[in-house]
Amino acid sequence: SRASAAVGLSYGAHSNLCVNQLRRWGSEEQKQKYLPKLVSGEFLGALAMSEAGAGSDVMGMRTTAVRDGDTFVLRGSKMWITNAPGADLIIVYAKTDSRAKSGGISAFLVERGTPGVSTPQKLSKLGMRGSDTSEVLLEDCRIPASNLLAEVGKGAAILMSGLDYERVVLAGGPLGIMAACMDLVMPYIHDRKQFGQAIGEFQLMQGKIADMYTALNSCRAYVYAVANACDRSETTRFDAAGCILVAAEKATWMAGEAIQVLGGNGYINEYPAGRLWRDAKLYEIGAGTNEIRRMLIGRELFNATK
Repeated sequence: SRASAAVGLSYGAHSNLCVNQLRRWGSEEQKQKYLPKLVSGEFLGALAMSEAGAGSDVMGMRTTAVRDGDTFVLRGSKMWITNAPGADLIIVYAKTDSRAKSGGISAFLVERGTPGVSTPQKLSKLGMRGSDTSEVLLEDCRIPASNLLAEVGKGAAILMSGLDYERVVLAGGPLGIMAACMDLVMPYIHDRKQFGQAIGEFQLMQGKIADMYTALNSCRAYVYAVANACDRSETTRFDAAGCILVAAEKATWMAGEAIQVLGGNGYINEYPAGRLWRDAKLYEIGAGTNEIRRMLIGRELFNATK
């Protein structure tokens, strides 16, 4: 993400949202069939969960999967799906029991080229433009029952079990953007001269750089601490949400500070400061909005202290 936030995002969606879920929940046959190509890079993976009418309220999804003999027929659409235009394998979440709530959702492996699955034109986005995103349409998409991930009704468990890890992994994206902001700003404050001296000699500018530096390192320390806890299987849901919450907000703030340091040059597209801000903003929205993260942190802390 330090070099390209869009590449970091696409890789995160591929490796964490698709590969990791398949590794953790797939049958031996499914893993043997798909993981080698996904890990080698021959296949690109994606995960289709959100819908136009079911973003934060993901359990309100309307895509359905109906059993028909030894197949399932998928009908519906997914929205804002990272990697979808070029994905060779998509993990699709759909309702198999419309009467149930979380227990009525299942996960399926849908291969590129399956009749009935399509990805219309790429979405035009504010940022992360190097990471392809599109809608996924499922029009009487018939897949083998063997492409069911885990078992019927297990979709919510699969989804929720990976969310904490997803948040921690994706928190690395804002850290990379913040590091890129420092890479941009530090040479500039030496090269840019005003009033006969480098702008980095002005105390107001030094204060701004100090705030940026300490924000980056405090966020990095928090994210790394939570990641180490994940390695020990000790992470908490509120810390997983907390580290990406603060990193995402500070990355957007820091990119804004980089624009300010560059002044007029920060506002033109010949410099990357504007792209860094547009890329950073996604992390306040994707993988759960900051509003959802705050709600989750408060709820989990309250329940943990009962």
